[in-house]
Amino acid sequence: MTIQIDTDSLARLRASVTGTVFVRGDAGLAAEVAGFNPTLVHDPDVVVAVTSEEDVAAAVRFAAENGLRVRVQATGHGGGLPITDGVLISTRALDEITIDPEAGLATIGAGCRWAPVIEAGSEYGLAPITGSSPHVGAVGYTLGGGLGPLSRSHGFTADWVRAFRVVTADGEIVTADDTSHRELFWALRGGKGGLGVVTSMTIELVPLKTLYAGSLIFEGDSIEPALRTWVEWAQSAPDLVTSSFAFIDVPDVEFAPPPLRGKFVLSIRFAFPGDPAEGARLASPLRESAPVSLDLLGEIPTTAVGTIHNDPEAGGPDWIRGLMLDSIDQDLADELLRLAGPGSGTPFAAVEVRQLGGATRRDPADGTSVGGRDAQFTMGLIALDPSTFAERAPERAQAIFDAVGGRRSAITNVNWSRGLIDPAEFTTTWPPAVFDRLAAARTTYDPSGVFAFGPAAE
Repeated sequence: MTIQIDTDSLARLRASVTGTVFVRGDAGLAAEVAGFNPTLVHDPDVVVAVTSEEDVAAAVRFAAENGLRVRVQATGHGGGLPITDGVLISTRALDEITIDPEAGLATIGAGCRWAPVIEAGSEYGLAPITGSSPHVGAVGYTLGGGLGPLSRSHGFTADWVRAFRVVTADGEIVTADDTSHRELFWALRGGKGGLGVVTSMTIELVPLKTLYAGSLIFEGDSIEPALRTWVEWAQSAPDLVTSSFAFIDVPDVEFAPPPLRGKFVLSIRFAFPGDPAEGARLASPLRESAPVSLDLLGEIPTTAVGTIHNDPEAGGPDWIRGLMLDSIDQDLADELLRLAGPGSGTPFAAVEVRQLGGATRRDPADGTSVGGRDAQFTMGLIALDPSTFAERAPERAQAIFDAVGGRRSAITNVNWSRGLIDPAEFTTTWPPAVFDRLAAARTTYDPSGVFAFGPAAE
């Protein structure tokens, strides 16, 4: 339903911003708000495609004056439900990156993806602690915590944030760090949303030029012994190694690697930020577990970190579910082979389990609001065929979750759960004390509820 917006207020907004203001029905609105998953069609009352943090402040003030809720989108990853009302602030044009090589810091605009940050840092032998995909928006990913190929060695990405620039609910622009707006700084490092609009963040980079990393691909009869080896190997894997496995039903399409098109494979991912010879030694039990169809494991530059998981760059329809695990064992491997392995009739293009622990369990001294630190693994299920979204994917996902049983963690990090759209999961995205502290921070910084957040807001 289209609401009536005061024309004078809308005219003042347009006059006060350098970006573009769209209202429902305007040409260009759909393109501006298009996300990674085209099945989610956004059609808010107003869209402000900002080009500066002053534009963001003007958009927030406009929304508050007109009783409209504010949502934010950068690259369009991670959307849960269509946005059909309120003001959507599109930050994709806030893509400036500044590297301070002496301090080892990168300041990243809210619209930046990881790839250009990785490239910019590599010129100085520095690397950000990123997610598995270089194509995801850096800020939105980090606000939820952020888990990637170096999680066990370096922790959550949020652990490396040193400051945020934020527009609060009253349209004020502030810096939140360990000396100013400290509670807001704590909340934004894992609290995801409902606190303000982040226009940029400053993160610490690590001195790193290369990794011993990549993937081992197994097919056919090699899948089961390789999986079972990984399950045992992970129990004593050193903290400096981050690894995962994924069942992948590779589509027979042009963007898929030619040797794998149309095949069902097991991909074991591995990343070690150290000496290549030591990395090869640590990976040898995995490499020797069964005949390898494709060995993509070796020394790589940090600019190739995205090749470890090879997440797709192009968007498309998807259905995603996730959870965290306290443990994994051979009995669960039996169930995963039965429900998601070769010949199982799985509706999923990928079923992945990532190992956590190591640095992910250690909260920095200055504290974060990240949820899920006690978990030992993540599990993600991804279906790409829309014909499976209504029944087959949910039914098989439930069967897998039932098989997980008591291994399921009490808390699942907000980036991995449906907590922002599912009331039943919302309270389990953070430990109770953190959940309550975040709620208090949102009340402090957004007492009128300008920023839509959580399942009640959707």
